[in-house]
Parts: sequence; C-alpha cells; structure tokens
Amino acid sequence: MAIKMHQGLKQTQSLMITPQLQQAIKLLTLTHLEMTTLISQEMVENPMLEEVDGEMDAGPAEDTREEMETQEATAENFSGPELIEGSKDTFDWESYSESFNSSSSSSPNMKEATSPDDLPSYENMVSKGQSLQEHLEWQLRMESLETDHLNFCLDLIGNIDDDGYLEVPFDEIVARSNITDRDEALGMLGLVQHLDPVGCGAQNLEECLGIQARMLEERSPLVELIIERNLKDLEKKDYAKISKDFGVSKDKVKDAELIIMGLNPKPGRLISSEETQYVVPDIFVAEVGGEFVVQVNDEGVPRLRISNLYKSLIKSGQSDAEAKEFVQDKLRAAMWLIKSIENRQKTIYKVANSIVRTQQEFFKKGPAFLKPMILKDIANEIGMHESTVSRVTTNKFMHTPIGTFELKYFFNAGIGGKNGGIDIAGESLKLKIKEMIGNEDPKRPLSDQKISELLSTKDIVVARRTVAKYREMMGIAPSSKRKK
Repeated sequence: MAIKMHQGLKQTQSLMITPQLQQAIKLLTLTHLEMTTLISQEMVENPMLEEVDGEMDAGPAEDTREEMETQEATAENFSGPELIEGSKDTFDWESYSESFNSSSSSSPNMKEATSPDDLPSYENMVSKGQSLQEHLEWQLRMESLETDHLNFCLDLIGNIDDDGYLEVPFDEIVARSNITDRDEALGMLGLVQHLDPVGCGAQNLEECLGIQARMLEERSPLVELIIERNLKDLEKKDYAKISKDFGVSKDKVKDAELIIMGLNPKPGRLISSEETQYVVPDIFVAEVGGEFVVQVNDEGVPRLRISNLYKSLIKSGQSDAEAKEFVQDKLRAAMWLIKSIENRQKTIYKVANSIVRTQQEFFKKGPAFLKPMILKDIANEIGMHESTVSRVTTNKFMHTPIGTFELKYFFNAGIGGKNGGIDIAGESLKLKIKEMIGNEDPKRPLSDQKISELLSTKDIVVARRTVAKYREMMGIAPSSKRKK
C-alpha cells in the first residue's frame, strides 16, 4: 500500500485557556503575601486601578462589585467584553460612567511624601546575616599565608556545604591548585578544619567528629578510637563488642558515648545566614459561642475600583482613537483582576469552611482526632473540581485556636480500614506511634511488629512496614538503636 501526503480541512473543538482565565487560576495558588505583591504591581502597571481609601469611597467599589457579579465566571466570558466591533465603537461610555457614584475627587488619591508608609521597612534596615563561607574566610585572612596557600584554602572553603562538609573530593581540589606537595595541601586542609566552627571541611562524619574530639580540653584516647573504628557499633548500641575490642568496661564505653553525643555532626549549621520566613495565615478560625467561625484574611489586600480620573475621561468622550483603545484594554484588565480577586477570596472561604465543618473534632480535641479526608470529599461538597481545591490549598495556612496549620495538613487518606479495622488519618497514626514509643520501656523498646499488634487491639489494622514508614518519617530510630 502506497503512502502519500495530502492536504485537507478539518473542524475540531478544543478548550482554550484565555490570559484572563490563566490569571484567575494563578491567583488561586498564590499565598497572601504573593497576592498583595501582585496587586501592587498591577496597580503600578494599570492606571485604571485605584485603591478604595476610607469609608467615604465604599460606594464606587460596591457599584463595581455589583456590576461584575452579573457576569458568570466561565471560560467563555473570561475573554472579556468585546468593546470594539470592527472600526465602530459600540461601547456605551455614557451609561458606563453613570453606573458609578460621583466622588468628591476626580483624581487618584495621592499619599503625602512624609507618610509613614513611604518610609523603608524595618526588615530592609536589618543587617544581612553572615554565611558560613564568609565566616571562615574572615578567620582565614587573619593568617599570614602565601598567595598559593590562601587561594587553595579559599577554594576549600568555597566547596563546603551548609552542614560543613566538602562537596567535592579533596584530591580534585588539589589537582586544580598550584600546590604539588600533598602533605602541604593536607596541612592547609587541617588549618581550615580547625577554624571556628571546628570540623568544617571534613569529608565524612568520622573525620568531622574526630577533629572535634582532638580539640577537647581533656582528650580521651578511647573516644577517638571509637570514632575511628567502632562508630557503627556505637550506633547499634553494641557495647559488648566495643568493650571487647578495646579491653575496657561497658561503663567506660557508655561514658565515651556521652562525650561523642556532645559533639556536633553538622558544625556548619552553627553559622547560618538563612532568614526567618514568617507565615501569614490566609484563613482565621475562631470559636464564637461554641461554634467555629471562618474568616478570610483581607488585611493588606487593597480594595480596588476603577480610577476616578479615567472615569472622567470615559465620560468626556473627547479622547482620540488610540487613547480610547488604551483605556478599553486597561479597563478590561482591571475588571477581570477585581473579579478574579473576589472569586479567589470566595473560593478560599468555601474550602476553609468545608474543612472546618468536616474536622470539628480536630478543632475541639486536637490533632489526634483528625479525620481521614481527601480533596475529592471537599470538591464534592462545595461543587468544584479537585484541581481547584488543590490550587486553593497550596501554600495556604490556617490560624486556629490550637495552632497554625497548612491546609494540606488536613488531607490524609484513610489507613487501616481495608482489613476490617477503622480508618485513621496519617497524622493521627503518627501521633499514636510516637505516644507508644514515648511510653515504652527504654530497656525493652517496642519493635515495629509489636507496635502493629498493639494498634490492632484498638481496631487500627496496619502492617509492620506501615509502622516503619511512619516511624522513619518522624525521624525515630528503630528499636535496636533506641535500647538503653
């Protein structure tokens, strides 16, 4: 059968995501701080937008909202109103202008130059923290070093990660330097490793702890030997093997263990330039009269309206075609931004209110009573798609009477209900496992299998490997390493 090419016409239907719909979707995923920043940028770029200032200007904002609520938030009308058909302007500028109440000012409100809001924020005046590399380099430059030695040490410091370990092999750094004598290079490495904090520049855990052990005021040969040879045995609490290898009693091995536990396995973390990231809750939940009330955080979110100055230009109708087209584009963008912000706040409220209604026991008694819940449950209740709920819960936080939680925290698939037991949320299972381990006998710690059996007595049927998975997620060591 011969294969040949031909041209033809074909009609197809496909979904199109307009820029306005993309903007609405993007707003759903933004955090509170990101949204306020985006609004500020839009207000700078779009002169049609104006912030409602004070109670006197509430009227125009309400008129704008009422006009926008008459439109359905669908993908079809997100293309914006067609204000121009061909070369004829069919938009009724007079009617549009009359839809707004007159304001006492025909120009945007301008803040005084001496306003406290115009002053630089306190965060911008705080000095920047010093990084680990800068801290080590400052100490290094206090040493009298030759140029080649200084450059080699700076190369070492530049390849130290945040934990304090070399990210690249030592031999590779030596190979690209001007130092040919390996012993000389090792001497420079030792110099860097003894800078504050001691141990930075080590290539592995044993080397890092060994450097710190040799710098102790009272050096212990047993501690240094255990670090060098039997660190794995010490991790397994195999005191008998260590005692036999060095010919000392178990008590001395345990005393050495206490000294080793006082050393820092990640010395680089002592010097950190990371800034504290503060969480701004998007939802507040308060208990009023025995009921939990949901309120969306509107603090810092400007109330927007169409600028009075441009309303007067629309009403006058004396602008040329180019200016009128510019106003039309900016008007369309401003209307969709205001509507998208309002839809975002309403959607967040619906999702948060549904979560609070479903998780009443959680808010009354704590995380141990968190119910299994998935995105589909909330989506079905509020009549939205799962993807919309997923976007709303991304990077959003809820402030509650028992703490601040990310919205994703409330979504946990049920565990333990497939084999005749009851469903339990993953976070609740973690708390139960942690409670059992916290109350165990240190001399006879509970194994994962034993924890699984104890949970089954409470109708929570989970496998041993499930217990092990959640134990590891909490950073808890296995029973062999918890034994004392």
